[in-house]
Amino acid sequence: MLDALATIVHMRRMQVQLTEEQVDALTERARAAHRPIAAVVREAVDALIAADQRSMRHERAVAAIGGFHSGLGDLAERHDEYLDGM
Repeated sequence: MLDALATIVHMRRMQVQLTEEQVDALTERARAAHRPIAAVVREAVDALIAADQRSMRHERAVAAIGGFHSGLGDLAERHDEYLDGM
């Protein structure tokens, strides 16, 4: 049975091995949320993927810092003047 919020048309079945502590915590979380365990696992996987993507975007942004040069030695001090002249 699909949970009511599932929008995925096709899902693949997977088998995972968890510790007793992980199963207990997962079961309790699913029970508290009134959700199937599978839905809680999918949400956790989605959150992990989203966090990884945010981290990669942040790393790319940090890597770009200082990677561009305007050729203007006083750009920081006179940026408004340069923008007004556009």
